[in-house]
Parts: sequence; C-alpha cells; structure tokens
Amino acid sequence: MNFSAVILAGGKSSRMGRDKAFLEISGQTPLARQIKLARETGAAEILISGRADADYSSLSCRVLQDNFPDAGPLAGIERALDAAQSPLLLVLAVDFPGMNAELLRRFVARCPENIGAIPRINGSIEPLAAIYPKSAHKLAAAQIAIGRFAVKDFAGLCVQSGWVRLVELEASASRHFVNWNSPADWPSSP
Repeated sequence: MNFSAVILAGGKSSRMGRDKAFLEISGQTPLARQIKLARETGAAEILISGRADADYSSLSCRVLQDNFPDAGPLAGIERALDAAQSPLLLVLAVDFPGMNAELLRRFVARCPENIGAIPRINGSIEPLAAIYPKSAHKLAAAQIAIGRFAVKDFAGLCVQSGWVRLVELEASASRHFVNWNSPADWPSSP
C-alpha cells in the first residue's frame, strides 16, 4: 500500500505552556516517536505539519506550514493532503503517546486503493489517527474557507462521501488515543 504520513505538530500547545512536540520522555520527543511509528507502519513519505518558529532540521522530514492560520489541526491536514505524493495520507497527532505501529498497520490494511480509514470506538470516531485520500483535499479547504474547523465534521463528511471507511475498534483500544495536552497529563518522570 502506497501512503504518505503527516505528523500534526503545529499546535500552539497553550495548555502545555511550551511546545509539546519537543518535550522529552525516556530520551525521546513525541515528534520523533511519531515519525518512527509512521516509518514502522510503512509510510513512503513522512511530512511534519509544524510551527513556523520551531527547528525541525534534525528530523529529516519535509516540514509544512498551514495555508490557513489559526484553523487548528484541519489546516495541517489540508496542507498535507495537498502536498502528499501518495494517494493516501496517514494523519497522526503528535500527542498520542499510546499509539503503536501495529494498530496503525490495521488501519492501512483496511484501505483499498484511494479509500481511507477512520477508527471508531464506542460510536465515536478518532480523526487524528486516521487515513484520508488525497481526493478529500478540496473538501478540507472548503470546510476551512467557511469557518468549519472541526476535524470530526470533516471526517464525517469523508465517510458520507465514501472516501473513507470506519474501522470499528474494541473499547480497550481507547487507550491508544489518549492525548497529552497539559503538564498534568505528562509523566513526572520517565
């Protein structure tokens, strides 16, 4: 399966108080960890949706800046869908420390050519660890243009359009989608 990946690391990290992509735990940053997961999953190309004021040069990945400032993660997805060279794009939030390559490979395996996959747990979708087709780029841009920045809304429209399939996961899989947003979420010691 030919797919690209984007690590969403362009957020302001306002609740964390500093850029969470570069915090360290056990000698590794969340950003470096997610890049490694994307490689282990088999991504042909890895992109970083990043901040203009951060230095990503040591990570050997192409860095993208949002076309739409202050539009949240959907702006990073829109930019990556436009820039990706593969027909499918794995989207992975930087702050999912419980994510693993095995689970991501399950999503990839559920993607026929040009059809993405979005995980759903207990009726709720998880659109920030999902696979979208490049054909969804114009939809992402249109949603942003009308001020609809919610990634869940975009993902729902992708499902309705037949561009992605839902991948039902067991309730215990929710641990893979817990994100770290504030210092209280971050482990005090590795």
